[in-house]
Amino acid sequence: MKPSVDNIISTLLRAKLIDLEKHFDADILVYFGPFEGGENHFLSVVEDLATDENKKQKLFVILTTGGGSAIVVERFVNIIRKHYSEVNFIIPDYAYSAGTIFCMSGDNIYMDYFSVLGPIDPQVQNKDNNWVAALGYLDKINELIVKAQNDELTQAEFIILKDFDLAELRGYEQAKNLTIDLLEKWLVKYKFKNWDTHRTNTKLKGQNVTDKQKLKRAKEIAHKLSDNNIWKSHSRPINIEKLKELGLEIDDYSDNEVRRNLIRSYYELLSDFVVKRGYRNFVHTRKYI
Repeated sequence: MKPSVDNIISTLLRAKLIDLEKHFDADILVYFGPFEGGENHFLSVVEDLATDENKKQKLFVILTTGGGSAIVVERFVNIIRKHYSEVNFIIPDYAYSAGTIFCMSGDNIYMDYFSVLGPIDPQVQNKDNNWVAALGYLDKINELIVKAQNDELTQAEFIILKDFDLAELRGYEQAKNLTIDLLEKWLVKYKFKNWDTHRTNTKLKGQNVTDKQKLKRAKEIAHKLSDNNIWKSHSRPINIEKLKELGLEIDDYSDNEVRRNLIRSYYELLSDFVVKRGYRNFVHTRKYI
């Protein structure tokens, strides 16, 4: 019997994944899709990888996502940090919203000139169980409140403001605050943990970096990434140059031909496989597909 197309592609994906593991000398976990639950499944996959006799000390997460729940991301971080002291992220394409927050829990973020992150606009379920971007609602409500204070509110806008569910609005505010808190905490604890001396600040260059300075930088980054007035859109792509302007250090592999080819070869096959089969979420390790 001839092997099915899916089996052939699965075998190729695993072979390419193992090539990447050898290149980075690390375990690799691939997550493709939104963060909308699935914590127990994610736990099972990570524990299976972490208890393998060939487990490495480092984990690389190859991430592609349009975003989702920050609460789900928080649980994912708790899971992988239980088993790995060093966690790095590779973004071959995009990681928006909650995906950006997830990346900030990493020790390092690997991107090339095509890769993008996005503003940290949390997605929450509204009363109709639809996932919506919280910041857009909050910005609109604040705009209407200001117009009401200035006696500029139209009748239609008054109806919108009057009928808005206050409990739902509070949920959006809490989601925004959670994403900012998580980003600040993870930047200081993980991304900045090896940031010992100032390198780019002319006045402070060579001096030791204090915890207070790390927190200040984290707050600045969180504020800018959560400011809709800067980005205008939930899915606004933020490339390496813009991230560096925000004060984030990114490992740019654009000119590393071997690394770039290994990542792209795997990712092109992966994305084609996921899209053609209509998978909403896809998780892959050398032990699970």
